Amino acid sequence: MARSNHVFSYKKIAKNAFRFLLFPKKFCIFATTLLCPSCATLHRGDNDAPKQRYFYPPQKNISSSMKIKEVAETLERFAPLPLQESYDNAGLQIGLTVDEDVSGVLLCLDVTEQVIDEARHKGCNLIVSHHPLLFRPLRHLTMQTQVERCVCNAIKANVGIYAAHTNLDNAPGGVNFMIAEKLGLNEVDFLQPLQSGKGGSGIVGSLPQPLEAAQFLNKVRSAFGIDCLMHNAAPNRPIQRVAVCGGAGDFLLDTAIGQGADAFLTGEMGYHRYFGHEDEVLIGVMGHYQSERFTIELLQRILQQAYPTLRILKTEVDTNPILVN
Repeated sequence: MARSNHVFSYKKIAKNAFRFLLFPKKFCIFATTLLCPSCATLHRGDNDAPKQRYFYPPQKNISSSMKIKEVAETLERFAPLPLQESYDNAGLQIGLTVDEDVSGVLLCLDVTEQVIDEARHKGCNLIVSHHPLLFRPLRHLTMQTQVERCVCNAIKANVGIYAAHTNLDNAPGGVNFMIAEKLGLNEVDFLQPLQSGKGGSGIVGSLPQPLEAAQFLNKVRSAFGIDCLMHNAAPNRPIQRVAVCGGAGDFLLDTAIGQGADAFLTGEMGYHRYFGHEDEVLIGVMGHYQSERFTIELLQRILQQAYPTLRILKTEVDTNPILVN
């Protein structure tokens, strides 16, 4: 069998090993070129390299004594990685070295090619997202999928990517507590606590005053800035005790009913789950992206409290893939 031109050259790696120790930033470009020849055009600056679709005014790179490692440790003190669900992949996903200085942090819900462009143009070498870019191992880097292109573009731009996902959902004071804060809920506690008592899924709390169903739905629309809110027929009683789970939370519906919730709010709900609960609970579904839109604000709060001088920016890119007309 003929040898492929794209097979790893161990002699080449050994020959350059000392140089990589001196200049670790160059290793990622070298490794990516070996893994993905199509990515090499990104590094060489060839004329046929993919053009950026979004442009931002170039920002001066502001140096910081803060390390990527320190940012990650701060996030993980608030939302420890063991709190994440078994299917999840939270933590540092892309990064040359955790000891690298942070020039700026860009916060987002989802990592897209446009978000990486934005980080590069605004001088941010770290993206902190809610949803992980990498849920599953990559078998190749061919630039054929959005995830592969994002990985190659982030490596080329020397932008690290960190995700705080279900560990942030399940943490005390996490995503669901942020939703409760926006709704003005009191006496908030986990809807389904972990056995360890250090976290849990969803929250349940009470409104200061009971509201009619129509008033409550209007309150939700106003708090989250949404026009479309799907719901079932409301039970014939006021709404005061409210259960919440941002994102895809229909797995907690029965728990919410069991805990006497008058309403259950989430981002996604399967069609058949709406049936048979008209006399039990008001189900409100606002959309996955909409239910977690305040996560960026939460991430900003966590980092700014720990590092008041750290340069932290919110993305200007709307990454919601679902359009409603």
